[in-house]
Amino acid sequence: MDTSLKLSIVIPCYNEEQVIEETNRRLQQLLEGWIRTALITHYEIIYVNDGSRDSTLKKLKELANRNQNIKIISFSNNFGHQAALTAGLYHATGDAAVSLDADLQDPPEVIEEMIQAYRSGSEIVYGVRKERKTDTFFKRATALAFYKLMLFMGVNCFYNHGDCRLLSQRVLREFKKYEEINRFIRGIIPLMGFNYSIVEYDREKRYAGETKYPLRKMISLAIEGITSFSSVPLRIASLLGFMIFIGTLLLSIWVLIVTLGHASVPGWASTVLPVYFLGGIQLIFFGILGEYIGKIYMEVKKRPLFIIKEKFNFED
Repeated sequence: MDTSLKLSIVIPCYNEEQVIEETNRRLQQLLEGWIRTALITHYEIIYVNDGSRDSTLKKLKELANRNQNIKIISFSNNFGHQAALTAGLYHATGDAAVSLDADLQDPPEVIEEMIQAYRSGSEIVYGVRKERKTDTFFKRATALAFYKLMLFMGVNCFYNHGDCRLLSQRVLREFKKYEEINRFIRGIIPLMGFNYSIVEYDREKRYAGETKYPLRKMISLAIEGITSFSSVPLRIASLLGFMIFIGTLLLSIWVLIVTLGHASVPGWASTVLPVYFLGGIQLIFFGILGEYIGKIYMEVKKRPLFIIKEKFNFED
């Protein structure tokens, strides 16, 4: 039985100058230790610089010059976290690839347990946070609302799972077949099936720097996930429209009865409020339709998901 294992670590980076050296130090220390204990035999760390505007790329190049196992993909612009993660996974050559964020909130020590699960037959290993004690109440509440909304809308995703996961090379090959521009990787991976297992861990505080997922981006991510994997909003719009139609029909019958009985009371409220109500509903529906039409528009343009400006330590 072949016990050799090459492990790829994929880390998207955007303005991570304050944390990237510590992240690399912890990773290298762990990886060299796992080689000594024969848990793995080879490794590569793939950093994807997503158009950082600070000295992140400079520090990554310094790290890559000292270690040929450290590889860099640098984008020509900021294309977003999901695009950076995709690029890293496309270039991963290991038997298994683990994706991590650079902020050390998902502790790299959890990778050891992921490798054990992979050796036991799991093609996908999801890293799931036990608790969110280090997050603010607002962050915990919005995160809970995010996952519940996704599940309600029919998007298959794991509660408290971000982008910390292990994928086998077989899964990576299948992942490359997904060509959509509007991508939500947390929804794509569960959609693929395969044997999977879950590894739980305690989420740590961000080592340094600022979060890359404020409320605005969380809302954007939720909309991206829902509209990429679910048609439930369109069905809700249709159902609500039908209910309003029935309600309006009943109201019309009531108005007719009152009018025939000469008991009608003139007033602007009975005229103006329904107009505003129905107008608001229509605008909401137009917005929902616009989201889906916008996605179709972006997909048919076939723009590249990302543009690589330069690479380091990759073979030709």
